Amino acid sequence: MKTKLLLIVLDGVPWRGWPLFGNLEGWVESGEARKWRMRAVLPSTSASCYASIHTGVAPAVHGVTGNDNVFRVNMPDVFSQVRKAGGVTGAVTHSYWSEFFNRAPFDPVRDLEYDEPENATINHGRFHTMTGYNLINQATPADADLFATLTMLTQRFSLDYGILHTCTLDSMGHRFGHECQQMDQAIFHLDEKLAQYIHRWRADGYEVIVTADHGQNERGHHGGNSEIERDFALYYFGAAKGVDQTQILDQRQLAPTILTLLGAEIPDTMQAETFLGHDTE
Repeated sequence: MKTKLLLIVLDGVPWRGWPLFGNLEGWVESGEARKWRMRAVLPSTSASCYASIHTGVAPAVHGVTGNDNVFRVNMPDVFSQVRKAGGVTGAVTHSYWSEFFNRAPFDPVRDLEYDEPENATINHGRFHTMTGYNLINQATPADADLFATLTMLTQRFSLDYGILHTCTLDSMGHRFGHECQQMDQAIFHLDEKLAQYIHRWRADGYEVIVTADHGQNERGHHGGNSEIERDFALYYFGAAKGVDQTQILDQRQLAPTILTLLGAEIPDTMQAETFLGHDTE
């Protein structure tokens, strides 16, 4: 692999919410990170976006039309391409990611935690299901615990590519909306915990991308075609050259860009242009 990379997906944060991430914004201000605006696929529904993030195609192509339509996606994806290149993969995410890219249906006894260094597309998985989730029961793990778990995987298994996905802010948005003290405080605390680990990951030699899967409107909804439902930020910590930061990126660009940074082959199914690349590209 040409580099090591971690993708951090903070579920359900619209473009207008990201200025509240003081640490991330501070790194942009100091020049240690760069920031773009990215637009989600349609529908801007969580599961549909998850599948597009890693396959680089729209839901109309990969077939995941929403959260009630979860299956093993039969297309090349970031995990499978990294594995073909000889890399080690890991995930600390919602169980949908395991179903899409390793095996389905999800069996919690078998799949909540696994280490399969030889044959799996996701070699080292630590997953959560959010079973029992509703408006008065978030059923989300602590973000600090998720960050620590990913760090453990990087140190224990020398991951080349790892992904972390947390639904905390998406769940808060569904419950309270975004124009409220509860959301301000949730973002404030997540930003603080994330920043501590970005320092560690960078010191361990990882490039880092922090982004979302979709936005969310004033009523805590997403899925449709409004900018507030679709648009979010992407922060990049690394040395690669990038496109003009005034461009609005397409979510389908993320998968081929990750593979380019890692030095893995981009499959023919990923047609979107990359937006980052090292000098050797």
